[in-house]
Amino acid sequence: MSGSVAVLGATGGQGGAVVDALLAQGVPVRAVVRSPGSGRAEALRRRGAEVVAGDMGDAESMTAAFTGVRAAFALTTPFEEGIDAEVGQGRAIVAAADAARLPYLVFSSVAGADRETGVPHFDSKHRTEAVLHESGFDWTVVAPTYFFDNILGDTAALRDGRLPLPLAPDQRLQQVARHDLGEFVAHLVRDPGPHVHRRIELAGDEPTPAEMAADVGEALGRQVRPVSVPLSSVYAGSDDMGAMWTFLRDHGYQVDIAALRSAHPDVGWTNFASWVAGEPALAG
Repeated sequence: MSGSVAVLGATGGQGGAVVDALLAQGVPVRAVVRSPGSGRAEALRRRGAEVVAGDMGDAESMTAAFTGVRAAFALTTPFEEGIDAEVGQGRAIVAAADAARLPYLVFSSVAGADRETGVPHFDSKHRTEAVLHESGFDWTVVAPTYFFDNILGDTAALRDGRLPLPLAPDQRLQQVARHDLGEFVAHLVRDPGPHVHRRIELAGDEPTPAEMAADVGEALGRQVRPVSVPLSSVYAGSDDMGAMWTFLRDHGYQVDIAALRSAHPDVGWTNFASWVAGEPALAG
């Protein structure tokens, strides 16, 4: 067995952050991608990663990707083919890990998924967590909160002086940097033992929209104000997103950030202001 770590979604946001952290620490990476001939895949090869083809919903290709590595990072997504397909991805990944005799799997879920939120893409991830509990290999669930870079989905609004979110300006929103997720997963792979069969929720900061707008404005060199988007507008675009923002407004994530930082100081834990200051897309 090699010392490689298989990373699903290696050209995406979460998988890419995990690849970055592992390569920075000299850990060999097997990048599992749907399109091994793409420009992003070729960029990974140039950085020293082994690139292999794999589809999250195809247990056979996942089994091949997981065979012979010491650990793997996996995630599922509902945003291309829907919730049922995401549940199928989770089942395929767990079946492949069993078939490949994978020693250790880190599965990325979402914070709050174990709280019966009624949010479709939270519930689908929790169904994969339930399958993991029945598996015969070692695993850890990482459950990130809202990602800092989600605000980059509408940079035009930011540059126009608006930060639109379906929250009151003074309501806190727990968030995390993708970089910190990558560092945390690399930490787990280095020392799985204390974290086996645990579910760990991740957040690095909890700014309000007003604080976020001020930080973005500082980076852009102009005033940015928070804009409270009506939930009805969110539901009009997506019932799933509407349910998520209803949950975040009414309940919110519940990560003990101080305890997380204390237990895992080596991660660094980026705050929102620092992330904004270093984000090229928000350079003034």
